[in-house]
Amino acid sequence: MARILIAGGSLGGLFAANILFRDGHDVLVLEKAADSLDGRGAGIVTHEALMRGLRRAGITIDETLGVQVMRRVALDIDGNTISDLAMPQILTSWGRLYHLLHEALPAANYMQGVTVLSVEQDAQGVTVYCDANRSFSGDLLVASDGLRSAVRAQFAPEVQPHYAGYVAWRGVCDENLLSRRTLDTVFDCFGFGLPPGEQLIGYPVAGAGNTTTRGKRRFNFVWYRPAPENNGLAALLTDADGRHYPSGIPPNKVSWRAIAAMREDARRLLAPQFGEILEKTAQPFLQPIFDLSSAQIAFGRVALMGDASFVARPHVGMGVTKAAQDAAALSDCILRHGAGPEAVGAYEALRLEPGQSVVQRSRNLGAYMQSQTMQQSGSPAISRSADKVVRETAVDLELYPEEEHSSA
Repeated sequence: MARILIAGGSLGGLFAANILFRDGHDVLVLEKAADSLDGRGAGIVTHEALMRGLRRAGITIDETLGVQVMRRVALDIDGNTISDLAMPQILTSWGRLYHLLHEALPAANYMQGVTVLSVEQDAQGVTVYCDANRSFSGDLLVASDGLRSAVRAQFAPEVQPHYAGYVAWRGVCDENLLSRRTLDTVFDCFGFGLPPGEQLIGYPVAGAGNTTTRGKRRFNFVWYRPAPENNGLAALLTDADGRHYPSGIPPNKVSWRAIAAMREDARRLLAPQFGEILEKTAQPFLQPIFDLSSAQIAFGRVALMGDASFVARPHVGMGVTKAAQDAAALSDCILRHGAGPEAVGAYEALRLEPGQSVVQRSRNLGAYMQSQTMQQSGSPAISRSADKVVRETAVDLELYPEEEHSSA
């Protein structure tokens, strides 16, 4: 049995902790947030690899995991269907996965309010130094501390997040607030809205208390909108009191003026069904879209995983699935090589190329959005068809191989 430290207690860290704990290791998660993370995030598109990861983490998969949709539809500005594709998928939520994974791990193995500051390692092990003069020692450190990873900053400071030139407005709307037309035409589907230069996706997820009962669910949406870094992003990341949040604005700090403008644009640019959903969402929030790609994820006794190693734009719907794959691969390597540098090196050999590949695929899918912010410099916009977007966005390539849906 090895002592394994995990920096970061979000979904990636919880996947690693649960899988390694069930392998018989002594795991300790170090999470900087002092309060529960439950309630953060929004919708999650599931993939077969995510299901395997959940089972390996000891989670029972049943109908309470999420909401199944059978079709994908794209709506024009008048609310008419312009693309319709049969593609069954299960849609869950960040909060549901967090609850399942957090409850599966013994409380003693999860520490909150602990900020990782630096790491030292030698032939015997690794020591993590934290705030309040605390330190923890073990055989390995798994860094799953996100896009702004402190561990990655120490070992690979040259790897920095890259802003893609657009933001995502996000939120969830209660099913019982919506009109019959919206419920009948799009609520039970994976829906797409494609105004010029923009893209909206949405789908049903569980409601309060993780219920999937009809009438009590919610509709999760993500609306991608251009926001050039030099003359649009800063305003969106500034609250109503003038405080700027360069790394991302908290949901409750998004300016009411920005929300009002977004809703007005929704009424003007989107199908009435989507306009209604955005109008009736209690607290929409926004997320700048970044990606990040590492050239190395193994550093002796330190392994980078999840968003600390690679961040793909949400178009592929792979963030949580990739973290589950990382955790499973690391477990395999430790079982094969023991909890030391050899296992971490073997893990890198398995996960480096897939991580780079998913980031590149997400960039390809996001190239249309990125091109919208470049037109001012004379670069041509990239065109796309509704059918192509519907076929390629957040697709599980195990179930729907790329060659089957990649034609224009």
